[in-house]
Formats: sequence, C-alpha cells, structure tokens
Amino acid sequence: MIYIIIAIVLGIVMIVMSIIAIHHKNITLAILSAGGVSLVASILYLLLAAPDVALTEASIGSGLTTIIFFYVLNKIKKHKHVEE
Repeated sequence: MIYIIIAIVLGIVMIVMSIIAIHHKNITLAILSAGGVSLVASILYLLLAAPDVALTEASIGSGLTTIIFFYVLNKIKKHKHVEE
C-alpha cells in the first residue's frame, strides 16, 4: 500500500516538473526541471523492481542529457555574444 502512495506522489511530482519544463520562461530552470523528471522516473523504475532501467535512466536521462543541454545553452550564449 505504501508503494502505491509513493508512486502516486512521485507521478504528481513528475507531472508538475514536466509542466514547469514546458512553460517556464527561464531556460535554466526548464532544463533542471526536465532533468528532475528523469530522476523521479528512475526512482519509479526502482520501485517497480527494474534496477537496470533505473540506473540507465538516472545516468543517461537525468545526468548526461542535462549536461548536454547546459553545454549547448552555453555554446548558444557564447555564439550570440560573438555576433553582437
């Protein structure tokens, strides 16, 4: 029973974070929120007894993807300042 409650709460957190990622004007907060969705998804996979999927989602989904987004954002900002 407690796993169902935890899964529902984590699902609501994922929905809220995904709405923040889609609609927020601050791109940094949107990227962090998208990474948070992946992190919460990895916790849900762990609760569903899929540790291999949880580890993959945590490392690639929340870790690597977030780092790549920030790298590209930094490149865009540098390129924008060079043109001006």
